[in-house]
Formats: sequence, C-alpha cells, structure tokens
Amino acid sequence: MLYRAVRPLLFALDPETAHRFSLGSLDILTQLRLASLVASEAPKIPVRVMGLDFPNPVGLAAGLDKNGEHIEGLAKLGFGFLEVGAVTPRPQPGNPKPRLFRLPEAEALINRLGFNNRGVDFLTENLRRSRYRGILGVNVGKNFDTPNERAADDYVACLRKVYPYASFVTANVSSPNTKDLRALQQAGGLDALLAALAAERDRLAKQHGKRVPLAVKVAPDLNEPGIEAIADRVAARGIDAVIATNTTVSREGLEHLHASREEGGLSGAPLKARATAVIAKLRRALPASVAIIGVGGIASAADAREKIDAGANLVQLYTALVYRGPGLVGEIVRGLAAARPIR
Repeated sequence: MLYRAVRPLLFALDPETAHRFSLGSLDILTQLRLASLVASEAPKIPVRVMGLDFPNPVGLAAGLDKNGEHIEGLAKLGFGFLEVGAVTPRPQPGNPKPRLFRLPEAEALINRLGFNNRGVDFLTENLRRSRYRGILGVNVGKNFDTPNERAADDYVACLRKVYPYASFVTANVSSPNTKDLRALQQAGGLDALLAALAAERDRLAKQHGKRVPLAVKVAPDLNEPGIEAIADRVAARGIDAVIATNTTVSREGLEHLHASREEGGLSGAPLKARATAVIAKLRRALPASVAIIGVGGIASAADAREKIDAGANLVQLYTALVYRGPGLVGEIVRGLAAARPIR
C-alpha cells in the first residue's frame, strides 16, 4: 500500500535516480529498524539446492545491487537468497547515459548499463564487512575491453576474490550490453571458460576448505541446439546450476511502444514465456543434479510456480519489484507456501 502511494513520485524521476533513491531509502529504514514498513516477513519454505539450504526459493536477481552496498536492507524484504553483481575485475562506468528505460504499459524495463560497477575489490570489501549470513550469490563478468580469448582470466580473477564470501558464484555470459559477450555461450568458448572456472574452484576449495557452487547465466534468445550445447558443457564440466534467463534483445509484441526502440536488454512481463520455455528445454537436457534458477517476468506466486513447474529449483525477481514494490517478495513466498510443496 505504501509503495503504491510512492510509486508515482519515483516514476517522475529518471530510472537510475529512482533506483539509487529507493535503495538509499531502504538502507535508512533498515538502520532505523523500520524495514517492516515496506515489507513483511516471509514464511519458511526450506529447499536444498546445490548443497545449500535456502529458507525459501525466491531470490533477488543480479543487477539491482551491483556493488554489494545494500545487502542488509535487501535481506529484510523476505528473500530466500540474494545475488549481487555483476562485478568485473576492474571498475568501469558502463555505457553512456541514458541507459535505463521504463515501459510501464508492459511492466518492463530496457537497460544497456554495460556492467557498470566499482570493481571486484570494492565489492569484496563490502562483502567482508557485511553482517548478512544468508545465502549470497555473486555474479561475475569480464571488463568491456578484455578480448573474448582472454575472458577466462577475468572470470577466474573475480572468482578468486569473491570465493571466501560467496555461497555460489555465477558466470554471466549472457548480458547483451557488453560487446560480443554472448559469443561466450557458444560451445567452444563456453567449454574453455567453464573448464577454467571449475579447475580454479577445485584449487580454491582445497585452499579454503569449502566447495562453492558454480552457476552460468544464459540468454533467453538461444535456439534449441544452443541450449542443448550449453547443457552438455555444463554437465561435462561439473557446473552446479544454470540461471535462465538474462534479458532479451527481442521486442516482439512491443513494437508499438516508443521506448521499445531503445537498444539493450528487455526484462519484465514480456520476457516471462520466453524464459519459461528456455527453462523447460534446459530441464530436459540437463541431468537432475544440475539446478536451474528461473528468472524473467515473475510478478506473482503463479508466475513463480510456472517456472518451478517448468523445471526451476529456485526463482529470482528484479523488474517486478520496480512495478509492484518490495512487498511483492513476501506475497510470492506466501503464495508458494499456500500451494503444493516445492520439490
């Protein structure tokens, strides 16, 4: 109810300004122990995935808190897990502004942010200081000026830095906003990257005395052979999970909206069916031991259940929070708790 009253004021602001203002406000409410004004506690729906025990299967997708600056506040919203990032080895400003656009008629966003972040050292210092003890994923990528033939060096460098603090680490090879990044989804490049990450993970597991699961985040715009090739390499390299999906470059059905002409990745309600279809295809192609985290267009408990029924073990939200507000998290968890059990 409170968010419904505030949303017109937020939507009067530039999207990036509104994003910063919202997170800053959440931080203040958390410090004042008033976060319950915007979100209610979510019930427990314990699920075990990737060898980790999640209090509920609804998580925050990467991209909202790129630098790990708002973890304590976001943890108060009822999420079963958080994912921060994407982070790159070196700080980078991302693409020129404006680079984030609302499509309110479709409950969608278009972004071409381009992995804007303050670098992995800044993130890891925030993780080191954080009091959050829940499940935390870290989404990692490559710097925009690192050629693809050396991309594995960037991903491995990030893995080393975040390993002591992460519950799982995601290799983001599917953002459409870093030039040629999606080429890393092709079988040869992906296999080399996953092999490098798996080998480094084995070394770090011995060093730190814990095995951190690895995930890979894929695009919704893959064809069936592409999905099958990714599933084959994921299984062969011992990767623990696939996050499906990132944003889409498709504008199908949105051509009448002026903002749809903006370049970048589209997220939100129009992505729902496309992401669910990829999940279903991945589930058929992957061994049961490989988890799927479903993301794309989830704005209700029914949407979350649709992803789970298609084969997802966990789900994540982002864009729907912009349109429905922070109370959505508890609403979805309560809806799932009232339905049949999560497998």
